[in-house]
Amino acid sequence: MRVVVIEDEPALLAQLAQRMRAEGWRVDTSSDGHDGLYQLLEYPADLAVVDLGLPGLSGLEVIRQLRAQQRRVPVLILTARGQWQEKVEGLEAGADDYLVKPFHIEELMARLKALARRAAGAVSARLDFGPLVIDTDAQAVSLDGRAISLTAFEYLLLEQLSRHAGQVISKQTLSDYLYPHDEDRDSNVIEVLIARLRRKLDPTDTERFIETLRGRGYRFKVSIAESGDTPSN
Repeated sequence: MRVVVIEDEPALLAQLAQRMRAEGWRVDTSSDGHDGLYQLLEYPADLAVVDLGLPGLSGLEVIRQLRAQQRRVPVLILTARGQWQEKVEGLEAGADDYLVKPFHIEELMARLKALARRAAGAVSARLDFGPLVIDTDAQAVSLDGRAISLTAFEYLLLEQLSRHAGQVISKQTLSDYLYPHDEDRDSNVIEVLIARLRRKLDPTDTERFIETLRGRGYRFKVSIAESGDTPSN
């Protein structure tokens, strides 16, 4: 899971980022509305946490501009206690949920996980693909009831593909998802990770969960019969 956190209180920003990274999530942070909006528009994210009282560009305006660009990333807003008008304005601008400061960080995490499940159309943390089961809360993967050991990057890649099953995702989008936006990337890394995932998830080469669509990217298939495109290994 990749999250963008836009918060101008340094201590709170650091605390949120540390807790989310401990969960195994990729986290990009910003303390300025303009920079935070840029990150949300330029790089793929699963969730956003937006403080409404931001410098540069208010949290409300960040959300309005994000929605004006047809970006549907779920947004949880943070607002000061007693500012009920802010909650209403934030929800009307397109936010999906809110928390009032001060809050317990475990409640924030639970709400974010619920938003991610809702966005993926799932009612639970368990994603079932026949013999393959992915528990997104525990970040555990099993095949035919047997636990599969994945590296952090392998798991992030698998979760991103499976949450968007049936959709074609480009190599560039996957690279942007896995790595910080200011980090140099090797274009071959995604291919290597895909190959490793295939070996672990489909050792007999019968399920073919992950398709390669040449010149377009990769697609995680719910079933082999879903697509008319010819997969490439």
